[in-house]
Amino acid sequence: MAITSGISPCLWFDDDLEAAARFYTGIFPNSSIGHLTRYHGAGPGEPGRVMAGEFTLDGITFRGINGGPAPFGFTEAISFSITCRDQTEVDYYWDALADGGEESVCGWLKDRFGLSWQIVPARLYELVSDPDPARAEAATRAMLGMRRIVVAELEAAADAATAG
Repeated sequence: MAITSGISPCLWFDDDLEAAARFYTGIFPNSSIGHLTRYHGAGPGEPGRVMAGEFTLDGITFRGINGGPAPFGFTEAISFSITCRDQTEVDYYWDALADGGEESVCGWLKDRFGLSWQIVPARLYELVSDPDPARAEAATRAMLGMRRIVVAELEAAADAATAG
């Protein structure tokens, strides 16, 4: 196994690292499952079960461990943000990651493993930073009322703020 230097996220799963890696690599392009280390007779886990491993999502390497149930788990304090080119991409990632998970507000969701994601269209950043404060405020208010971010609704809100 080659060890490379650098920083990468390491995620603690109860006992479903392999399932999570397969789920995520099935969603993101340029993704693969790397080395999976399995328990053997030395324990502490059941021989053959995954202990730790690596997977790559769209070119970013993640490490994971099956640490078992713990008093700590994934929270919204750590999330992964996906900047999307358009509504089609927003819908793709939202639908894929929310499957079996839980939708939240303002483009946030938790996937079936409890990991938090922000699915954000690039257009949102443009609209909430519009030089016209009325447009920026209207787009922000619209976003605050959404679960999945809908670009057309953001644009309509911004346009309505300056119509008239």
